[in-house]
Amino acid sequence: MVIKYLLEKEFKQFFRSPILPKIVFAYPLLVLLIFPWVTNFNVEDMKVSVVDKDMSEVSRRFIRKVDNSKYFQLYNVRNNYGEALKDIEKGNADVILELPRGFGNDLETSGNPEALVAVNSVNEIKGSLGTGYLSAMLNGFVSGNAKGYGMNMYNPCKDYKLYMIPAIMVMILIILCGFIPALNIVNEKETGTMEQINVTPVSRFSFILAKLIPFWIMGLVSLTIGILISVLVYGMVPQGSFLTIYLGAMLFVFLVSGIGLVISNKASTMPQALFMMFFVVMIFVLMSGLFTPVSSMPLWARCFSYLVPPRYLIDIMRSVYIRGSGIADNSFNFSMLFLFTVLINIWAVLSYRKRT
Repeated sequence: MVIKYLLEKEFKQFFRSPILPKIVFAYPLLVLLIFPWVTNFNVEDMKVSVVDKDMSEVSRRFIRKVDNSKYFQLYNVRNNYGEALKDIEKGNADVILELPRGFGNDLETSGNPEALVAVNSVNEIKGSLGTGYLSAMLNGFVSGNAKGYGMNMYNPCKDYKLYMIPAIMVMILIILCGFIPALNIVNEKETGTMEQINVTPVSRFSFILAKLIPFWIMGLVSLTIGILISVLVYGMVPQGSFLTIYLGAMLFVFLVSGIGLVISNKASTMPQALFMMFFVVMIFVLMSGLFTPVSSMPLWARCFSYLVPPRYLIDIMRSVYIRGSGIADNSFNFSMLFLFTVLINIWAVLSYRKRT
């Protein structure tokens, strides 16, 4: 019965706050409506200078396919590589596409035609993405034999919003279910409310549970808002099961709330708590694969990333949204989330000292 009254107190305190209810609803809206556009690494309308040495119907179809893509604009068709290179030097083109003699014949016979892609690497991101886009288009052209299919596996055109939005939802859960509860507890320490609780017969487990349950619920509400925004605004529908998303999210909510509790137990003032949170957030952002794939990190960073819990939910979210993976496909990620959840919450309970 004690937990009932504690929960009633926590919910009343939550909804009486002039800020917290607005954060739960406004924060995911603002982050998901602004952040994916700000961090969008997609590049469109790159100008292509083509050298078509094959001059076959197949090569012309592929050139039309490139020109019709939203990622490229056909600047000119040149007779040789030297002329196309001048387009790059003058800034008139970003990419050179050279189709050698026998391109169409190689496609029909061996199914493995060769093509040269040269990019202006002054803008490294634009150059690398241009190479990736053209390579994906060529692979799709070969697989579909110029019929337009073969380009629909996962995310071949590297739509950065499809890559970022599932990860942004994870960061929303970190803030709402981990750090705001921690600040709430530290604020009670500073105002003296915690001292009043400490002299009551309330058990340590009941007190901690009552502090966290409202934020667990609000975190899942925010996740639902994020999923609706991804569908209505970006047209992103998860290819896999919602059960996989919510099961992973619930484990992660328990985990980050435990991290928030550890921080609140160690911090005596708001500045101390904010400093510790800033340190943890920087580690999570840099090492979890939020912006860059873990596979592209150096070996020491890849090894360290196994100790960064958001990595596992980010993998789950992206695999569900992009590949349609299920719980069985993410068994390793779920196992690691469960392990971290148990260990961190044990640490949180043990680090709390209720004085009587």
